[in-house]
Amino acid sequence: MKDLLLYVAKNLVDNPDAVTVTETERDDSVVLELRVAPGDMGKVIGRQGRIAKEIRTLMKAAGLKENKKISVDILD
Repeated sequence: MKDLLLYVAKNLVDNPDAVTVTETERDDSVVLELRVAPGDMGKVIGRQGRIAKEIRTLMKAAGLKENKKISVDILD
Protein backbone atom coordinates (compact mmCIF):
# COMPACT_ATOMS: atom_id res chain seq x y z
CA MET A 1 0.00 0.00 0.00
CA LYS A 2 2.73 2.39 1.01
CA ASP A 3 4.64 1.81 -2.23
CA LEU A 4 1.59 2.51 -4.37
CA LEU A 5 0.90 5.80 -2.61
CA LEU A 6 4.58 6.81 -2.91
CA TYR A 7 4.53 6.05 -6.63
CA VAL A 8 1.38 8.08 -7.27
CA ALA A 9 2.47 11.05 -5.16
CA LYS A 10 5.99 11.23 -6.59
CA ASN A 11 4.58 11.38 -10.12
CA LEU A 12 2.28 14.28 -9.22
CA VAL A 13 4.73 16.67 -7.55
CA ASP A 14 7.67 18.80 -8.70
CA ASN A 15 9.88 17.76 -5.76
CA PRO A 16 9.59 13.94 -5.50
CA ASP A 17 12.45 13.72 -2.97
CA ALA A 18 10.31 15.50 -0.35
CA VAL A 19 7.49 12.92 -0.53
CA THR A 20 7.18 10.66 2.52
CA VAL A 21 4.54 8.15 3.56
CA THR A 22 4.07 6.82 7.08
CA GLU A 23 2.03 3.63 7.50
CA THR A 24 0.20 2.80 10.73
CA GLU A 25 -1.77 -0.45 11.11
CA ARG A 26 -4.67 -0.94 13.49
CA ASP A 27 -6.60 -4.24 13.53
CA ASP A 28 -8.08 -4.45 10.02
CA SER A 29 -7.38 -0.84 8.98
CA VAL A 30 -4.34 1.01 7.72
CA VAL A 31 -3.70 4.75 8.00
CA LEU A 32 -1.30 6.24 5.46
CA GLU A 33 0.05 9.72 6.19
CA LEU A 34 1.31 11.53 3.10
CA ARG A 35 3.69 14.48 3.42
CA VAL A 36 4.87 16.60 0.50
CA ALA A 37 6.78 19.87 0.11
CA PRO A 38 4.64 22.96 0.87
CA GLY A 39 4.84 24.10 -2.74
CA ASP A 40 3.48 20.77 -3.98
CA MET A 41 0.49 20.63 -1.65
CA GLY A 42 -1.85 22.08 -4.28
CA LYS A 43 -0.80 19.48 -6.84
CA VAL A 44 -1.65 16.63 -4.47
CA ILE A 45 -4.97 18.12 -3.35
CA GLY A 46 -6.12 19.49 -6.71
CA ARG A 47 -8.97 21.84 -7.47
CA GLN A 48 -11.76 21.39 -4.95
CA GLY A 49 -9.92 18.32 -3.62
CA ARG A 50 -10.50 16.22 -6.71
CA ILE A 51 -7.03 14.69 -6.90
CA ALA A 52 -6.98 13.94 -3.16
CA LYS A 53 -10.37 12.26 -3.48
CA GLU A 54 -9.15 10.11 -6.38
CA ILE A 55 -6.00 9.13 -4.47
CA ARG A 56 -8.16 8.02 -1.55
CA THR A 57 -10.47 6.09 -3.89
CA LEU A 58 -7.51 4.33 -5.51
CA MET A 59 -6.03 3.36 -2.15
CA LYS A 60 -9.38 2.07 -0.86
CA ALA A 61 -9.74 -0.08 -3.97
CA ALA A 62 -6.22 -1.47 -3.49
CA GLY A 63 -7.06 -2.22 0.14
CA LEU A 64 -10.04 -4.33 -0.87
CA LYS A 65 -7.65 -6.92 -2.30
CA GLU A 66 -6.15 -7.43 1.17
CA ASN A 67 -9.45 -7.02 3.05
CA LYS A 68 -8.17 -3.91 4.82
CA LYS A 69 -9.73 -0.50 5.24
CA ILE A 70 -7.32 2.16 3.96
CA SER A 71 -7.44 5.83 4.84
CA VAL A 72 -5.09 8.50 3.51
CA ASP A 73 -4.25 11.64 5.48
CA ILE A 74 -2.48 14.44 3.62
CA LEU A 75 -0.39 16.39 6.10
CA ASP A 76 1.45 19.67 5.71
